Amino acid sequence: MRTQKKIPALIHQTWKDADVPAQWKKWADSWRRHHPGWGYRLWTDSDNRAFLQEHYPWFLPIYDGYAEPIMRADAIRYFLLDHFGGLYVDLDFECLSPVEGILDGHELVLGCEPQAHTGLLLARQRGFSRIVGNAFIASRPGHPFWAHVHRQLVGAHRMPGALDVTGPFFLTRAIDSAPEPASIASITILGPEVLYPEVSPYAQELFGPQEADYERAYAVHHWSGSWVRDSPATPRTSAGKRFPFWASQELQPLADGLLNLDAQRRRWASGAPAPTVSCLMVTKDRSSTARRAIACFRTQTYPNLELVVVEDGTDDALEQHIHELDDPRIRHHRLPSEGRTLGELRNEAVDRATGPYVSQWDDDDLYDPERIETQMAAILSLGAEACFLARERLWWPARHKLAISCARLWEGSMVCAKDRLPRYPALRRGEDTPVAEEVARTCRVVSVDAPELYTYVCHGGNTFNEAHFAEHFDVATQIWSEPGAYAERLLAMATRLPIGPEDIAHAENGAATRPSGQGGRTATALEPAPGPATERPTVLVLTPLKDAAAFLPGYLENLRALDYPREAISLGLLEGDSKDTTPDLLRQVLPGLEAEFRRVTLVHRDFGLQLAGPRWEPGVQRRRRSVLAKVRNHLLSRALTDEEWVLWLDVDVTGYPADLVQRLLGAGKDIVVPHCATTAGGPTYDLNTFVLHPRAGTLNWSQWLRDGILQPPRGFGRVYLDELRGQGLIRVDSVGGTTLLVRADLHRDGLIFPSFPYQHLIETEGLAAMARDMGTACWALPDLEVLHPHHADVAEPLVHHME
Repeated sequence: MRTQKKIPALIHQTWKDADVPAQWKKWADSWRRHHPGWGYRLWTDSDNRAFLQEHYPWFLPIYDGYAEPIMRADAIRYFLLDHFGGLYVDLDFECLSPVEGILDGHELVLGCEPQAHTGLLLARQRGFSRIVGNAFIASRPGHPFWAHVHRQLVGAHRMPGALDVTGPFFLTRAIDSAPEPASIASITILGPEVLYPEVSPYAQELFGPQEADYERAYAVHHWSGSWVRDSPATPRTSAGKRFPFWASQELQPLADGLLNLDAQRRRWASGAPAPTVSCLMVTKDRSSTARRAIACFRTQTYPNLELVVVEDGTDDALEQHIHELDDPRIRHHRLPSEGRTLGELRNEAVDRATGPYVSQWDDDDLYDPERIETQMAAILSLGAEACFLARERLWWPARHKLAISCARLWEGSMVCAKDRLPRYPALRRGEDTPVAEEVARTCRVVSVDAPELYTYVCHGGNTFNEAHFAEHFDVATQIWSEPGAYAERLLAMATRLPIGPEDIAHAENGAATRPSGQGGRTATALEPAPGPATERPTVLVLTPLKDAAAFLPGYLENLRALDYPREAISLGLLEGDSKDTTPDLLRQVLPGLEAEFRRVTLVHRDFGLQLAGPRWEPGVQRRRRSVLAKVRNHLLSRALTDEEWVLWLDVDVTGYPADLVQRLLGAGKDIVVPHCATTAGGPTYDLNTFVLHPRAGTLNWSQWLRDGILQPPRGFGRVYLDELRGQGLIRVDSVGGTTLLVRADLHRDGLIFPSFPYQHLIETEGLAAMARDMGTACWALPDLEVLHPHHADVAEPLVHHME
């Protein structure tokens, strides 16, 4: 079969189970109606995995490890077509006429998406001139292109987002990078008028109405489940998810660990009870926001739910909407408008609840499909009486800002046993805070760190004013506020939540994108617009050196490759305690450096740091890092004059992008670090940059206190940047010094690298703590990578990260 050159008459489609949603079934039927002699197979999730287990078992670790179900749905088509051949079409593709005419005589046929889609932000960021869709693919079995695709899937699986991991962007790159001319010659790529005549709804929202030409079309894609859709498709439940949790009894810590959602699902599948949860919505004349909250309710994956809507307004639009939905799980109760407080209305909703558990379901927030299922899994598997989310996602549409909150008791996320819920006080706002606090004081409570499950929306009509939201953003742990990062994150949210095309178009219109740079790298939204060199801030690059002869040539080569104007770059070098030829090399290159850069300072000072044993030995860390701090402070005091910024750059950082300086400055933060990794896309190297785990405050840190400084093992209470890729600009609790940008005025105001324990921290970690006490936060860009391979066979440079 795999040697035949003809595309077989076989149609493949896939869905999570055999129960295809009604709105897609009619489109699926259109393919069988127009191709009565063709075979047809609907592949379910279980079918797909069994197929891979039998024919491509080597791929299962990647397949099972995909973060999103859509990635598995995308990937499986590339294996089905390799093995069986035939035609794969998404369920939201409608057949208009038989396709034999466009397949006959061809070995592999695909189609381009509408040209308008290349103008969308995500495509512009990647520099695509065309986008090859993966919703319609016809192929003979064993086409050599699929072996290339399979290799590319392995390399792409760590990228953030389904588009680049398995979707249309992935497929477009795979075609552009196919190594075999014969393979490319046998691929036919049809124009959008043949298979994709319709432009997506939100592309039309952005660019204006686009008239579809159906005369030449054999099929039409309706964009109900893709990267350009205007509303979320019926969600598929995720697999393999584990969420950090910590449990307490009357505020006393009991346990912490990872919540295994799949384990509880298996218990439910085996007959374990799933008690009814009553979701309680209180609303008044806010039909538009309440409709979105109701849409979130209707996509919940937990099986036993009811929504109790208590309304005391005069507008009947929401009541009419609920009537039209005809969902027996939703009960609407209209109360006379008698000036009841919000607390009193919440009590009315509680009194009408029939389930043994209740959940707040505010009318202006958004809820992931797995919210209730996850929180109930936590309650039932841990024997708790209530569950809160430790963090939430914050969304401020008017200001184009998204964030992940700090860890706290988020009242609106509460799911609680009804018989343990106290009465709400008769307050017009803040009524849920004392209730949540009382539940935490008196109940067995579990907190789950899954901020994506709850999106807290600031829309201008909230109970609390904008200053309240601004405070939450000020202490957020991650923020996406730059146009490109914000729009890309919002688009990812739209795959799970009812975010309308107007929201996404609004985000896209605010996104400033730039053309591709050298080597095909596209400019990111974190970069400032290019301007005259005289307008560029001056930057002082500071580098300590010891026994650095092996690294110095590469260091200088990379420095000269920066595309930041050299007349805006000063250079400060401190050499000390070297036993190799570093001093001689510096003297040789100094005249050239002075001619190239704005200003050069070369300092020599020995600090007497000689280690007899391994540099990672806990017993030497305080002395070692104390000397490193003194080295940095001395270099800073000797080299800094009038520069606006200081860029700390270790000599053994072996690779970084030419626009490193622009991208760090473009973050718009006073202290920011890139991601120092061992290899591109590999593990984090500089472990001094980390985010404290939300449960860090409950851990016993004193056991890792030695010589006055904390020396915990890797991962204890800390999350590193390799776990935070794809999350834009994030707030961090500590920074490393391999590559570190600091506003120079902070150093002038007294910010140093402590050479002594400062809050049990030292050197770069101590600097972050000191900056926090000075009112300045530290930030990181997990996707902006600088490379620092392990150098097992080379002498240690003066400054090094701590493992």
